[in-house]
Amino acid sequence: MTSATEFDLVVIGGGPGGYVAAIRAAQLGMRTALIEREHLGGICLNWGCIPTKALLRTSELYRQIKEAEAFGLLVDGVGFDFERLIQRSRAVADKLSSGVAFLMKKNKITVFDASARLEGPGRVALTAKDGAILPSVTAKHIVIATGARARSLPGLEPDGVRIWTYKEAMVPPSLPKSLLVIGSGAIGIEFASFYRALGVEVTVVEVQDRILPVEDEEISKLAHKAFTKQGITIHSGATVEQLHHDDADGVSARLRTADDNTTEIALERAIMAVGITGNVEGLGLEQHGVTVERGHIVIDEWCRTNAPGIYAIGDVVGPPWLAHKAMHEGVLCVEKIAGIVGVHPLDPRNVPGCTYCTPQIASLGLTETAAREAGYELKVGRYPYSANGKAIALGETDGLVKTIFDAKTGALLGAHMIGAEVTELIQGFAIGKTLETTEAELMATIFPHPTLSEMMHESVLDAFGRALHI
Repeated sequence: MTSATEFDLVVIGGGPGGYVAAIRAAQLGMRTALIEREHLGGICLNWGCIPTKALLRTSELYRQIKEAEAFGLLVDGVGFDFERLIQRSRAVADKLSSGVAFLMKKNKITVFDASARLEGPGRVALTAKDGAILPSVTAKHIVIATGARARSLPGLEPDGVRIWTYKEAMVPPSLPKSLLVIGSGAIGIEFASFYRALGVEVTVVEVQDRILPVEDEEISKLAHKAFTKQGITIHSGATVEQLHHDDADGVSARLRTADDNTTEIALERAIMAVGITGNVEGLGLEQHGVTVERGHIVIDEWCRTNAPGIYAIGDVVGPPWLAHKAMHEGVLCVEKIAGIVGVHPLDPRNVPGCTYCTPQIASLGLTETAAREAGYELKVGRYPYSANGKAIALGETDGLVKTIFDAKTGALLGAHMIGAEVTELIQGFAIGKTLETTEAELMATIFPHPTLSEMMHESVLDAFGRALHI
């Protein structure tokens, strides 16, 4: 008879990657346990993906209401209750976290509310939140899905009051008048967009020569233009050399700008958004032969570490730091363990990236620069929002859909978008790329009219000199 501490598979970490891995294992008939030290759903459901989108939806509606007159609507007394909009965001997060608990029960997954540490081959030690030592659990397969946390820079450490991480930025006691955002990746830009929509004076500092540096250069330039038009001050190619918060009313920062000059700025609050580092501490990884490099666990194409029976998925293994990438890894890892035929390794070029600012940004595959550097001869198509009937009807005429093809084979190499609802549109290209589509199939696909998706079709046509509406 199997004891209550013996399992086929144990997952450490209940975020998107971890809980999905546990569900898939249970579906495949494995006796499964999930260990979570804080809250089911992880950072994504509780402090990241979901609650930030709730905030951004509020700011998006607020922006649209202020522009209602252009649609013939008369709206007086527009305002917002900052406390209530924060409360709504937290309620959304709580609902989804509860949903994960339901899924664990539905799939008969044993959940341990505890911290975990590798104790030996196939054995995990558990410590309850009150410090009590719980009986160890055993399993032939252990999946580490402990996620990551905000990275800080020496001398610029967050204090949680005047210098925030994403957590404090989501539940501030009041709305600041001014805000410094250090870092212009997805997290930084989403917060910059949210706070600016509510009237906060926002300054963004990015060490790279352009904002959103992982995106296609053309898209980055369009984003820079849009954010500047909204009133966001952007310093690219700049660094924050000092950050002081001696004054209870705010922070002061010394910036070294792209022209190697320094300038002092004073703001009420600052957000550190300079990336994340894996939660690898306290797990006993090195003692059990698990290789960790630059704050992340090293894995092979099947999510296996170099220690037998130990696997890792999600943010703890490195970029792209995306919930959907973690989920996909969780499924393929478990299916490979189960011996499912036809499982494929994850191809990072097929992982779509989304930034939910205004305007939205979405991308897939190689940028134009990366494709050229890889030696491809290219066909590049572009289609502007200003030429699309649905975009004009929506009053959303700022944006671009860009597609990149291998000129010799017609293979779709990359797709890059900026504009309304592109985070929903990108999946069309993701499906196509996963199916190894060429321009021929995309051209032969019938896109409904009038829709924003027609721009995807037109961008493909444009790459081969066949655009119909520009």
